[in-house]
Amino acid sequence: MRRVFKNPNSEIVVQKIVYKKGSNKKLSSILLKEQKSFCAYTEEYIGFNDAVDIEHFNPNLKYLETDSYENWFMVKHKPNNLKTTNWIEPILYPIDENFENRLIYNNGYFLHNPEDIEAKNLIDLLNLNDEIFVKNRKRFIQRRKERIAEKGITPFDYFTEKIENEIDSLKYLRAIQEEFKIDIWNMIPEM
Repeated sequence: MRRVFKNPNSEIVVQKIVYKKGSNKKLSSILLKEQKSFCAYTEEYIGFNDAVDIEHFNPNLKYLETDSYENWFMVKHKPNNLKTTNWIEPILYPIDENFENRLIYNNGYFLHNPEDIEAKNLIDLLNLNDEIFVKNRKRFIQRRKERIAEKGITPFDYFTEKIENEIDSLKYLRAIQEEFKIDIWNMIPEM
């Protein structure tokens, strides 16, 4: 999982868009655009036919005046449902400026410093180190390494081609960033 950047000049902030019961098409459209059509939790591309949710990271804020842009993320529906239902505090927020120093990626796993209870709670809440998730991240990275070696090109060139031709096959952006030492997020164009 990578840090999610929130734009202080987002249309959501400027237009004072709020989450409400019923249709939130405009809100979801802007969030999806800002996230470049990637799920905040799984880092998988969100395609046209994918079921998605506006996620309230802290579910206790939903429908309260304190619920805001910083608490809203676009996520795929199934992973959102798998999120543990027990809110845990203190917790590391996906927008924390030190997020990637505190949630450490290492060979498919997400780790934390022993004293960082907020990072540990995030890992637990989102079940980031579930055996299946770790196995899938490792396999995805291994297959990319094999394809890059077969093609005899740099990781940058490989992922540039993927972004241009099959962006929907991209996932695990943080793993790509760490394993291949490329800034994959800034390689992906604005939608």
